[in-house]
Amino acid sequence: MIVVQLFHIKGAAPLGGKEQEFSEPSVLIGRHPSCHLRFPAELSHISRKHAEIIREGNQFKLIDHSTNGTFVNGKKVREVYLKDGDVLMFSEGGPQISFLTQMKEGIEVPLEAPPPPEGKPLSVSPPREETPEVSSPSSKAPLIIQYGPTIRSFKQLPITIGKSPKCEYPLDHPAISDQHAQIFFNQDQYWVKDLTGQNSIRINRQPIGLQTPLRPDDELALSPQGPLFRFFGEGRLGEIEGALDEKPMESPGKTGEMAEGRGRKKIPSRLKKIFGA
Repeated sequence: MIVVQLFHIKGAAPLGGKEQEFSEPSVLIGRHPSCHLRFPAELSHISRKHAEIIREGNQFKLIDHSTNGTFVNGKKVREVYLKDGDVLMFSEGGPQISFLTQMKEGIEVPLEAPPPPEGKPLSVSPPREETPEVSSPSSKAPLIIQYGPTIRSFKQLPITIGKSPKCEYPLDHPAISDQHAQIFFNQDQYWVKDLTGQNSIRINRQPIGLQTPLRPDDELALSPQGPLFRFFGEGRLGEIEGALDEKPMESPGKTGEMAEGRGRKKIPSRLKKIFGA
């Protein structure tokens, strides 16, 4: 079964920062209640039935039905076959999503988790236990990373993330070192390793030390100043919005201490558990 996965890069609440998965042969997009991907009614620049993604064999065609147009990678289209990583925009300056497909077998799409009760904070994951150091062997394990409007996929691990162009995943961010992090696969799970030597990487706002396994729904901050990702399981990382630490990292002798008064993370909405999250 080939499923369509749509990542809301830019959009009005509650869709901003959300991921959705569809297995239907046709995915209707717009403001009408019958749409699979339904935008809020107040977005009047989006048509009631704005566009449609139709499966044709192993390909997916986008058809525009709108008044204000649909854009793929910045180009206005009427009909076009989509490829993984394409960025769709609904009307000029409107919401943007990234398009991705994945082949699955025997997968049941779970329902969206309900939001937490008003006024109550989201639950905090329990502290992580110390994990013994494990090796990072070469493995044929898939990894997909969505950052901003781009999606990159890898079939072989480990990969290195950093500012250096020699990294498998170069990342231009002011808080990222040349060789910053490593993602690898061992013991039937994905791991993240801090290559900075400064305890920069955090999971659920806790420094990881040298390395730690990634659990579904973990929030991975590559530094106290970002960028911030969510691990959706099955080798999938997607950027999310959140308030991180405003102050720079303490000296190496204090990096393990959790400072008080840190800003609370602002999650736009509870993510639909499509990546296993």
